[in-house]
Amino acid sequence: MIIPIIIVVVVVFLLVGLYNSLISRRNQVDLTFGNMDVMLKRRYDMIPNLVEVVKQYMTFEGDTLKRITELRSRLTDQSDMNSPARMKVENELTGLLSGLHVAVENYPELKSNERFAQLQSTWTDVEDQIASSRRSYNAAVVSYNNAVEMFPTNVMASWMRYLPMEVLAIAEPERENVSAKELFKN
Repeated sequence: MIIPIIIVVVVVFLLVGLYNSLISRRNQVDLTFGNMDVMLKRRYDMIPNLVEVVKQYMTFEGDTLKRITELRSRLTDQSDMNSPARMKVENELTGLLSGLHVAVENYPELKSNERFAQLQSTWTDVEDQIASSRRSYNAAVVSYNNAVEMFPTNVMASWMRYLPMEVLAIAEPERENVSAKELFKN
């Protein structure tokens, strides 16, 4: 009589452990995404200052600056913070901003501007933090996906209807060398 009770108790503890493990990993994914979101918000907040300083010196890049401002507005108004559409816009914004920083090389007076130099330094720090946040997020997603796909937690995950998540991949334009000439042609 005592052996069946022990077996039931062990099974219950095992199920609770599996359940808690899945919840913990999913929460870790949410936490790391939230941390990345904070860094992205800092970047969005810096864009108007960057555009304002750069606009004074760069006369030919008006279309690019306008597009950067449009993308920033779309991202700050975005209600679904975890959508693939948002990541597509993020990747486009990142590509434009990278090209903008390359184009700055053609404007020595802008590079010597103290406000721009400070802004560029802060920008570099924020971009490094975003990259670190992306790595943390991807590590959390891989851990979660392993739990969702590996036995025995995959059984519990299927009962809970947990599905694998996608890692954040680098957009194809980010993998290529940036051509400032192509980005800013009139």
